[in-house]
Amino acid sequence: ILLFWVMTSSWLDLQVVWMAINIFLFLWFYFFYDLGDQFFYTRHILGSALAWARAPAAVLNFNCLLILLPVCRNLLSLIRGSFMCCGRTMRKQLDKNISFHKLVAYMIGLMTAVHTIAHFLNVEWYYNSRLGKYDDLSMALSSLDDSGNTTFLNPIRSTTTTPTLLVFTSVAGITGVIITLSLILIITSSMEVIRRSYFEVFWFTHHLFIVFFAGLVIHGAGRIVRSQTTTNPPHNATFCKDRIDDWGKIQECPVPQFAGGFPQTWMWVIGPMILYVCERLLRFIRYMQTVKYRKIVIRPSKVLELQLVKNGFKMDVGQYVFLNCPAISQLEWHPFTMTSAPEEDFFSVHIRSVGDWTQKLISIVEQLPEGAEGPKSSVQMGVDGPFGTASEDVFDYEVAMLVGAGIGVTPFASILKSIWYKFKDSNPKLRTRKIYFYWLCRETHAFEWFADLLQLLEREMEERGMGSFLTYKLYLTGWDQSHANHVMVHADADTDVVTGLKQKTNYGRPNWDKEFEQVRKENPTSVVGTFLCGPAVLATVLSKKCVKYTDVDPRKTKFYFNKENF
Repeated sequence: ILLFWVMTSSWLDLQVVWMAINIFLFLWFYFFYDLGDQFFYTRHILGSALAWARAPAAVLNFNCLLILLPVCRNLLSLIRGSFMCCGRTMRKQLDKNISFHKLVAYMIGLMTAVHTIAHFLNVEWYYNSRLGKYDDLSMALSSLDDSGNTTFLNPIRSTTTTPTLLVFTSVAGITGVIITLSLILIITSSMEVIRRSYFEVFWFTHHLFIVFFAGLVIHGAGRIVRSQTTTNPPHNATFCKDRIDDWGKIQECPVPQFAGGFPQTWMWVIGPMILYVCERLLRFIRYMQTVKYRKIVIRPSKVLELQLVKNGFKMDVGQYVFLNCPAISQLEWHPFTMTSAPEEDFFSVHIRSVGDWTQKLISIVEQLPEGAEGPKSSVQMGVDGPFGTASEDVFDYEVAMLVGAGIGVTPFASILKSIWYKFKDSNPKLRTRKIYFYWLCRETHAFEWFADLLQLLEREMEERGMGSFLTYKLYLTGWDQSHANHVMVHADADTDVVTGLKQKTNYGRPNWDKEFEQVRKENPTSVVGTFLCGPAVLATVLSKKCVKYTDVDPRKTKFYFNKENF
C-alpha cells in the first residue's frame, strides 16, 4: 500500500497520509487504554496518564519501523531502477528520502517526550498509591500479591522502592534512560550548524541508533503497564471495586489477577533492522573491492580531482558515491557526486577542502606526485555506490534548467560531459533539445576546474552548428574593487577574463523571474525540468518560481522542480 502511495502521490500527499496514520494510531490506542475494561483498575491508579503513555508508544513503533528505510540507499536504488516504468512521480518521492527521514525523526522525538513525561507521572502515582496517599482501592490494588508472584498490578512492590530506584533498576527504566539519552544526542548532533562544522561529531553520534534500537527492542520486556486478566469465576471490576473486603471471599469477587502485555516493538522493527544489516553488509563487500587510481589532480583552488577505476562499476549521470579512506577513519563515509560521464571508462569526483575529513584527504594526496596511477597504500579508498539522484531524469525532459551553486555544479559536469559524448556519437536517443545552465560562485578561482569542460562544449556546439543547444550563464556573487577594475579594463576582450569563455561572467545573483520568463517564452509548449544542487534557500526560491511560471493550460510550458538530496 505504501509503495502504491509513493508511485501515485505527491510529496504533500505522502506527508498527509503519513500524518493521518500517526493520528489514527494515537487515537486508536489512546481510547483502547482509556476505555478498555481490562485497564479499569490500572486507570484508577494512573488516570489518563496511562493512555498518554501508551498511545505515543504505538506511534513510536510505527515511526521506528520507517526511520531506517529512507537511509537504505541500495534498496532505494533498486526500487528506482526496478520501477522506471512508473515515471518521474515515484522517483521524485524517492529523492525525498532524507527529508522523510528527518520528518520521521521529529515525530519520534516528540512522541518520546510525551511518552517519557507520562511515565514519570505514572511512576509517581504508583509510588503514592503504595504509600496509601490516595483512596483505599488504590492501596488495596498496590498491596496485592506481596508474596512475590507475577499477578501484581503495582510494579513498586515495597515502600522502600522509590521512583528513582525503580527507574534505574528495572528493565523498562534502564532501557528507557538509555533510549532517551541516545535520542537526545542523535537529534542535537544532527543540527545544521553541527553537521556542517563538525561532521565527525554528527557521524559518530548518529551511530548511537544501534544503542537506541537495542534498547527499544528490550524496553517492552519490563512489562511495567499491566492489565487485568480473566479469572474463573471472572472478577467484575465495576461491581467489586466498592467491595474490597470481600475480594476472594465471595464468588462474584475473586482476587483480581494482572499481567504485563507481550512486548511488540521487536515485531515492528525487525524487518527494517534486517534490511539495514544487509545494507551494511553490502557496503562492507564493496569496501573490500579494489579501487585503483587512474589520475590524481589537485587544483590551485584546493579542489581535489580523483579519477578512479573499479571492476564492474556502472553509473548514470548525476549519481553519487560514498567514499571511505581508512588512513583517515575506518568508519566515516562521505557522499560525493560523480563528475564523470557514463561513457567514460573511469569515474571521477571533485572534492573541495571543507571540513576535517576532506582537509586530511587533500593533505595526504598532496604528498603524492600529480597524475599518480595505481593503488597507493596511504590513500586506499573504499567506494559504496553508485546511488541514484534527481539528476538521472534530466534526459527525460525536452528542456532542462540546471542550477549549481559552488561545488554543487558537480552533477551537471557529469550531465554536460554525457551530452558531449552523445553529440560526438550522434546518439539518436537524446530527447533533450535545449539546456540552460546557471552556475553561481562566490570566488573567481572556483570556476577554473569546470571552465575547460565548458570551453570544449562551446567549441563542439559551434562546430556542429548547434550553438543554441546550450545556454550557460556564470554568476560571481563575491568580488572586490581590484577585481572590478581588472574586468573594466578588459571589457572589450573577446573572452571572459575569469573563465576564458566567450560567455561573459555576470556579477551578482540571477533575476529568476526574468530567467524563467525567458525560458517560458523560448519554449512555449515544452516540459521543463529544473534541477538544483545547492542550498535550501535557493531551492525554496526555485520551487516557487516553477509553480509561478507553470501555465495552467496543459498544452503550454510546465516546470518541474528537482533537487539533489544526500
